[in-house]
Amino acid sequence: MAQLFDFGLVGLGVMGRNFLLNVADHHFSSIGLDTDAQKVADLKKEGNSDDIEGTLDKVEFIKKLARPRKIMLLVPAGGPVDHVIADLLPLLDSGDLIIDGGNSHFEDTNRRFTSLKSKDIHFMGAGVSGGSEGARKGPSIMPGGDRTAYQLIKPVFEAVAAKVNNEPCVDFMGQGSAGNYVKMIHNGIEYALMQLIGESYHIMKRGLQLDNPSLKQTYYDWNQGDLQSFLVEITSQIFDKKDDVVPGDLVDQILDKAKQKGTGKWTSQNAMDLGIAIPTIDAAVSMRQISGMKDIRMTASEKYTEASHLPTSDPSIDEVRDALYFAFIISYAQGMDQLSRASEEYQYGLNLECIAKIWRGGCIIRARFLEDIRLAYQNDPSLDSLLLSPVIVQKINAVIGATRKVVQYTVAKGIPTLALSNALNYFDAFKSAHLPLNLIQAQRDLFGSHTYERQDRPGVFHSDWN
Repeated sequence: MAQLFDFGLVGLGVMGRNFLLNVADHHFSSIGLDTDAQKVADLKKEGNSDDIEGTLDKVEFIKKLARPRKIMLLVPAGGPVDHVIADLLPLLDSGDLIIDGGNSHFEDTNRRFTSLKSKDIHFMGAGVSGGSEGARKGPSIMPGGDRTAYQLIKPVFEAVAAKVNNEPCVDFMGQGSAGNYVKMIHNGIEYALMQLIGESYHIMKRGLQLDNPSLKQTYYDWNQGDLQSFLVEITSQIFDKKDDVVPGDLVDQILDKAKQKGTGKWTSQNAMDLGIAIPTIDAAVSMRQISGMKDIRMTASEKYTEASHLPTSDPSIDEVRDALYFAFIISYAQGMDQLSRASEEYQYGLNLECIAKIWRGGCIIRARFLEDIRLAYQNDPSLDSLLLSPVIVQKINAVIGATRKVVQYTVAKGIPTLALSNALNYFDAFKSAHLPLNLIQAQRDLFGSHTYERQDRPGVFHSDWN
């Protein structure tokens, strides 16, 4: 009898091929499907094992999978996912499982989950983070859908996921689209952290006049302490790369226009829908959009040539580090607040401690601070905000003074720090017992009779302002 494979994957690009090789390395026989003969050939060449196979034929692919079939899709989000599902569906049997491992919008996942459930086919949306290297060596995986269906794929996912303290960086997130939603928030936080690191670079490069070897050493040193994280680590490595085209460092020749694939924007849009404030993440999305206005920015730079005369003292490197750490904390806190609110709104039943735990390894936002987040929610699962955890309060109090000094410096020097300054302003609003919104309520009542509440007695009121 021909061999039946444990696991199938559609989409043999670098990410898909690496994930499939990872599965095979952990002794689960695997078969891949793609429309590109070269990609199939690359898989077979690199796999070089009886436990891994590739094919261009969808019928052969389905016939060679053990039932219930476990099929993962790593294809571009949107139409391609629907196309692959429609293509495979007539060949599937009751109880088979399809897993979308791409960055699909969570509402698309809900639609697919409901549609396939009516056909007795299990469907899961699983966020996978860690890039191509993570896919090969151990990613963080965020599956959602149906808990019973998760049991079918759990042994594979736990085997291939990254490990921290021998714990796999994967767990069932919740019903329906919970997995894709958690990955969306992960990516929103990722946008913020990347922007904040970029702003710290701008402060030290333009303001403090550090050269690239000094920047490399600075980020290396920071990665040994509280800021230890994948993103800070790779930032240090970037300053080592020489340009192959002209003399000098590659980073200095890269155009300052950042692209995006939409997950950060989705995070901001959804936060608006939920009534959640995530201004640091919003600022990171906006800065990518502003970066795309390169021609306009070049013109504006010639028209606005003010020289800063505001008195200011240079911050130390340690103070820049502390400001970055402060803003990292705020970014994670905003993301966790959005997860908490979404869990209520969409009835996901998310476990925030569990999410922090599986983000500690494999994923792009992995960082030492995630263990502090995990412990905060372990100690108090009902936290209204991460910023109310006693441990986090202590960490914020230790760096807030440096943060204020750094932001004052950037304002005086005209160095844009949209994310950092938004983090500080968010924090100041968050901890303010009184905000000027009483005036806004008065305005709304005056021009639109929208009513207001009072501080001294319960009820809803309206006044004749004329």
